[in-house]
Amino acid sequence: MREFRVIVIGCSAGGLQAMMQIVPELPKEFPIPIILVQHRAKEPKDLLEEVLQHKTKLNVKQADEKEKILPGYLYIAPPDYHLLIEQDETFSLSSDEPVQYSRPSIDVLFESAASVYGAGLLGIILTGANQDGTYGLKAIKSKNGYTISQNPKEAAFQLMPESAIASNAVDQVLKLQEIKQFLINLTSDV
Repeated sequence: MREFRVIVIGCSAGGLQAMMQIVPELPKEFPIPIILVQHRAKEPKDLLEEVLQHKTKLNVKQADEKEKILPGYLYIAPPDYHLLIEQDETFSLSSDEPVQYSRPSIDVLFESAASVYGAGLLGIILTGANQDGTYGLKAIKSKNGYTISQNPKEAAFQLMPESAIASNAVDQVLKLQEIKQFLINLTSDV
């Protein structure tokens, strides 16, 4: 099995419920950083980080500007900022215009990650109600990374995975339990 240096995950509507089926069984020593873009509104009290931390052994935190990307973490894009990865493998935050009506945008993260990690990148698209992530998955494939989509038949909102699949940007279509097992299997190969 190929070695991945980073995993990027994008989701929108229904994404929290999907993530809650994937992350609980990942070990604390999971060797690959996971970076999540979840479309959400900027709220005074954002509970995404807290809810996910309660369900996983990974360290869950909101990504900070110039922060070094480390294994054992599930990083979350902050609300109302695009999250990018710089060539020195640190995060960068941008308040540029929304992409696909979204900030943070899945495409922005996926495209920047593809340019840094190339074949060492695993991109996963989950449930969502727009087409954000499709161009990002294409960018990952163009750099020889690997891409997975949640099976639209089980997605709370099918548009996001359907768009990615229709654009031929997906290497594998899996159910959430299969995505979870795919990730767990990565730990046995390290």
